[in-house]
Amino acid sequence: MQWWMFIPIAFVSGSIPFGYLIGKINGVDIRTKGSGNIGATNLGRVLGRRFFYACFSLDFAKGMFPTLIAGNMMGTLGTLRVESPDAFWWLGVMVAAVLGHMFTPWLKFKGGKGVATAMGALVGILPAMTLPATGALVVYLVVVLLWRYVSLASCTAAASLPLWVWMVFAQYKTLMERQASTSTNWESLSTDQVQMIKSDIPNYGTPFFIVTLLLAIMVIYKHKTNLGRIMRGQEPQIRSRDSESSIPEISDSQS
Repeated sequence: MQWWMFIPIAFVSGSIPFGYLIGKINGVDIRTKGSGNIGATNLGRVLGRRFFYACFSLDFAKGMFPTLIAGNMMGTLGTLRVESPDAFWWLGVMVAAVLGHMFTPWLKFKGGKGVATAMGALVGILPAMTLPATGALVVYLVVVLLWRYVSLASCTAAASLPLWVWMVFAQYKTLMERQASTSTNWESLSTDQVQMIKSDIPNYGTPFFIVTLLLAIMVIYKHKTNLGRIMRGQEPQIRSRDSESSIPEISDSQS
């Protein structure tokens, strides 16, 4: 089967602008309200918290299902031992879903910031990216609780993701080395022989580290405007009155 076929499928799935559609159903063009972003956070500020949860869930699902289905079809679902060629194809599906959300062709290639879709896509690469995504989620929640900035929490979580990937696969490599030492009596081997056996054990995390690093850069870049507002003290915090009322309209050029 040609795995590349999952990439355009994931892009189309990710490109569905649920935030925009939910807004239109409720008589609002979300692109002209608040920050002008079509994502769940801005939708929640404009229409209310329940719309945030609805949009976040849909954006999460449109990233998760393509990666889950691709992994199941490729036979890579449920293991950390994914060979590099398969890993890059699988990660390509993940990135395609996120890019579809960020640059949706249905809205002149202007989309959201990709956090919910990226989180869903990461969970879909089970367990190779689900475990690091859990660590990034913990970082996200801690930053939100301490500073109450969703954009700052998103950027911090994205920046931590490659580190979580490195930690997970480093532990996995250590586990494989221990298994190798059990099956082979290392005490009877020379130091050079032991090092040779260790060097033959691949680091399956390399493709995942490279792609998550690029993904983190994309997410942070999409939040550059928010980070600028935080520096100027103009970014609304969650659970603040300003974020729930008096949402200003913006022009199409600002969106």
